[in-house]
Amino acid sequence: MFKKILIANRGEIAVRIIRACREMDIMSVAICSEADKDALHAQLADQTVCIGPAPAKDSYLDMERVLGAAMAVGADAIHPGFGFLSENSKFVRMCEKCNITFIGPSAEIIDRMGNKSAARKTMMDAGVPVVPGTKDAVYEAEEGQKIADDMGYPVMIKASAGGGGKGMRVCYNSEDFVHTFETAKLEAENAFGDGTMYIEKYIEDPRHIEFQILADKYGNTIHLGERDCSIQRRHQKLIEESPSPAISDEQRKKMGEIAVKAAKAAEYYSAGTIEFLRDKHGDFYFIEMNTRIQVEHPVTEWVTGVDLIKEQIRIADGQLLLLQQQDVSVNGHSIEVRINAQNPDAGFAPCPGTVTGLHLPGGKGVRVDSAIYSGYTIPPFYDAMIAKISVWAKSRREAIEKLHSALGEVIIEGVDTNVDFLYELLENEEFRQGKTDIEFLERRNGESK
Repeated sequence: MFKKILIANRGEIAVRIIRACREMDIMSVAICSEADKDALHAQLADQTVCIGPAPAKDSYLDMERVLGAAMAVGADAIHPGFGFLSENSKFVRMCEKCNITFIGPSAEIIDRMGNKSAARKTMMDAGVPVVPGTKDAVYEAEEGQKIADDMGYPVMIKASAGGGGKGMRVCYNSEDFVHTFETAKLEAENAFGDGTMYIEKYIEDPRHIEFQILADKYGNTIHLGERDCSIQRRHQKLIEESPSPAISDEQRKKMGEIAVKAAKAAEYYSAGTIEFLRDKHGDFYFIEMNTRIQVEHPVTEWVTGVDLIKEQIRIADGQLLLLQQQDVSVNGHSIEVRINAQNPDAGFAPCPGTVTGLHLPGGKGVRVDSAIYSGYTIPPFYDAMIAKISVWAKSRREAIEKLHSALGEVIIEGVDTNVDFLYELLENEEFRQGKTDIEFLERRNGESK
């Protein structure tokens, strides 16, 4: 087993990984930017290395600095968390050259599945249903316009190297296509350094269903049920739950089997997710694979009892997957909300600043993943998410009430947050009946996509 793991991340996911390392008797090393010297993850790790200035490109995204820190402290593995370098195949190859284990899949797998257009080709070749669209990458707006005209509108223009809603635009007619394509391409180039695009038929009123995968390096692959991530704002998830209230046991079994088939087609190992869109008729389509741990992994841990971070570490260490599909059972219901330092009344503008007062909920069936504390200054340089609250109960209705109660206890003073927005959202009858889709918030808030 690894003796020392460097966590190439920050915030709550870094804290989550540090805690897993502690329970596995593995030393943890935190990296931090100059803006994060007082951050919780920098205080909790066994060792901490400051690797650069506040901007992510000069610290958390600087591969040479991250690897230099790992080598300086003698780390034998790096856990990337999510975001930053977690799906960067170049970084994985650099880790291999330095004889440091990357806790995740190989560079080849990331290239195959992290690039959306390459992933589509892999799935189509394996017979996995995909959203109708281009099999090859699209580089020019005029080329894409011809494809979209033949495909029929609306279409979704997406970045091949995308994620987190970046480089994605819906286009409803041919007249707007060139401008929409160029806007999405520019955003992709700025976010990922890659303006390669592809085009899909836009599925209206869909639900976003993802299946959690675990696979070892010896071909053993299982799924741990699904998460429904349909409550989104501009492709950013806000609420996730497991199991989905929208699918039957029969469809759950079928989708799970296809998710495993998809992961095997990619020769995947580590934790990952196979993501589907399910339309209002019940048909479902593969859209992408995330080759990393997900923000919303706690809901799967709640309903299955499996520690996904520990499993990632064991798999990276070359251990066999001890679980078989028949060992996995989904019990009860779990829901998670993401708390962001944003002002919903000002267009969800980020609100960095100092937390002057703090109370987070607790009690039976309540879990808080966070890295904030009273007196902590939220820097303006990174993602706005400052906490996740997840709950478990025997039924979905009980889980909603428990989460509603937990949100009612939250006190975060000094910065604006979306807590009240989420509290009111849990009271929405359409949500409570499980009848939402990924366009629900746009309709409710009157926002454009």
